Amino acid sequence: MSHDGALPLNSLGFAKAPQDTRVVVAMSGGVDSSVVAAQLAEEGYDVIGVTLQLYDHGAALAKKGACCAGRDIHDARRVAEEMGFPHYVLDYENVFKDAVIDEFADSYLAGATPVPCIRCNERVKFKDLLETAKDLDADCMATGHYIQRVMGTNGPELHSAADANRDQSYFLFSTKPEQLDYLRFPLGHLPSKDATRALAAKYGLSVADKPDSQDICFVPNGNYAQVIEKLRPGAADPGDIVDPEGRVLGSHNGVIHYTIGQRRGLGIGGLADPLYVVKLDVDKKQVVVGPKDMLATRKIPVREINWLGDEPFTSRDEWHVMVRVRSTRPPRDAIIRPISDTEAEVELFVAEEGVSPGQACVFYDSDSPRIFGGGWIWRGY
Repeated sequence: MSHDGALPLNSLGFAKAPQDTRVVVAMSGGVDSSVVAAQLAEEGYDVIGVTLQLYDHGAALAKKGACCAGRDIHDARRVAEEMGFPHYVLDYENVFKDAVIDEFADSYLAGATPVPCIRCNERVKFKDLLETAKDLDADCMATGHYIQRVMGTNGPELHSAADANRDQSYFLFSTKPEQLDYLRFPLGHLPSKDATRALAAKYGLSVADKPDSQDICFVPNGNYAQVIEKLRPGAADPGDIVDPEGRVLGSHNGVIHYTIGQRRGLGIGGLADPLYVVKLDVDKKQVVVGPKDMLATRKIPVREINWLGDEPFTSRDEWHVMVRVRSTRPPRDAIIRPISDTEAEVELFVAEEGVSPGQACVFYDSDSPRIFGGGWIWRGY
């Protein structure tokens, strides 16, 4: 067949008609993924909606109706019915517990504010769910994440979302190139969340006015302590508040109630300089406090690096990039010095406070919205 007659690329990047293109949409029951599914269905794609049952909320908190997993599944199913495409619920509870929840508890107790959503994307959605999509003979899988996949000279690149306020690049840095080949993010180019809600209204979706979820899905109301106490009972035991030399300054009712960088509520008065929590030692049941300058970090050991640059990570001694060490902070100038394909030392031009093990360190291009991957901050010993 002559190339002249070839079909142009459709909106998902395939040279065939939408009805001949099967796409699995990961549906959480929220507005974002519902709009993706509805839009693709309206464009005529062969859409299959899939929602993951990740854990039993009632059992997790020993009380019924603690959360909204049931409602989310119901909402996703309703969108599928409204738009006329099939919808499946997959039980991934065991995978989720092993791949996400246990590490969340360990990371929290190491003094990090854990980001389980990254591990869930990496180990559940973009691994097991992606395999399931391939088993269903789908050409690609689409999600409601706010991030952009841009075709570059060396294949697809990961770029920040058009709307900086909604950008989810911090949670998606560990996406591998071969996963990026298969994934699509139709919302990444939208200017704002209002644009998404306008689309939801246009498609007449029942979830158009559903509020955004702010919490980690298995931590209702943001109550970390309650969840950790269930997962790691020892963390709620009382112990000592000590200075960096180990001198006892006071007592606490469980390291679980403290976070690195915290200043208030330590119950230690009468000291000339304010003290901050600088370390949590679960084994010794100690909360270590010290002066503010102990919180500032310029050199950060990073491992488990996923590199998305065009040249090999170790092909240079130094990469001059921007890095983000918390999802809530803007990227800052830094130098990455590779140690191996997956390990490096990151040096910040200006020291940052509250850099903790268990957080991600995500790499950004200084001159473009491109993301060069990232890794996990650890203690470095």
